[in-house]
Amino acid sequence: MLKAVQIQNKVLQVPIIQGGMGIGVSLSGLAKAVCKEGGMGVISAAMPGFREPDFEKDPIQANIRALQKEIRMVKEEVPNGFLGVNVMVASRHYETYVKASIEAGADAILSGAGLPLELPKTVQNKTLMAPIVSSARACRLICRRWDTHHQCTPDFVIVEGAKAGGHLGFKLPDLENDRCQSLEEIVAEVKKELKPYEEKYRKTIPVFAAGGIFTYEDILHVIKAGADGVQIATRFIATKECDAHPAFKQMIIRARKEDVGYVKSPAGFPGRAIQNAFVKKHKGKPNQRVENCLGCMIPCNWQDTPYCITRALIRAVQGDTENGLFFTGANAYKISEISDVHTVMSSLQGLGKETR
Repeated sequence: MLKAVQIQNKVLQVPIIQGGMGIGVSLSGLAKAVCKEGGMGVISAAMPGFREPDFEKDPIQANIRALQKEIRMVKEEVPNGFLGVNVMVASRHYETYVKASIEAGADAILSGAGLPLELPKTVQNKTLMAPIVSSARACRLICRRWDTHHQCTPDFVIVEGAKAGGHLGFKLPDLENDRCQSLEEIVAEVKKELKPYEEKYRKTIPVFAAGGIFTYEDILHVIKAGADGVQIATRFIATKECDAHPAFKQMIIRARKEDVGYVKSPAGFPGRAIQNAFVKKHKGKPNQRVENCLGCMIPCNWQDTPYCITRALIRAVQGDTENGLFFTGANAYKISEISDVHTVMSSLQGLGKETR
């Protein structure tokens, strides 16, 4: 059995965090199911208001309303569940979404796609904080800043390796030529960086490994390498409870190993996605001017961008297999059928049959 993990004043009964997946892939349906199984359910704060009637006119308010509604739905049904909200640092209204998440009752803010250097100032000790990092250097910069300017440390840390889905914290040439540090090496170096802060603040800072974790054996491997638990996203896409359209789930099920590759994101990061017609269409093409920009990502220049990532991700979650962007992890090809969260969580704890 996997051991529960104490994260400050809360206990994560099953040391599995369901990774945040936007736009709309991990909302209350998936997060609630994971919480019920003792893991940490995570709602993505990336444009959750895409279905709101006023989304085009006022996306910020639509997102806040939808985000808080999704959080409250989980907290009402699973009041003792452990619920996190993933808020990307690259979001143009980052602080607004962090505050909205706290107000609605999120137990933790998970933050990557940039360095969340000022997150403590926004959180003000009202909820748990976890940076998502892909290197010990990033962890060092965050910890130094939080210690010096905010007199605090992370409550837990997520280390995301090169096999993760969506936006990746590595350079594209290193990804393509398999020159990235292994997940195990990064975990070990991050733990070393955290040790002096654990001693100074007299607290344990659990580390969760992410990226390519697919089986119970994978979990045992990274725990043996020093991780306290794991974050897993891709395996939860092809579940009945996942909030994505059935066609999105079928894209994952039908994906072959060669169908999963890299994309250039308008956010400035390389990403991993299914190489469908949309991705192939934009590969090698010149950037373009995006009309009706929603102003979602700070690094994105609407006048010169590969494509509108918000529109592409919305089309994906709504089931447009030709024109959507389908983010996924490296091991998507191992999934061959629709399952449910209970079955996936059981298999990840070594209690049931693995889906390969």
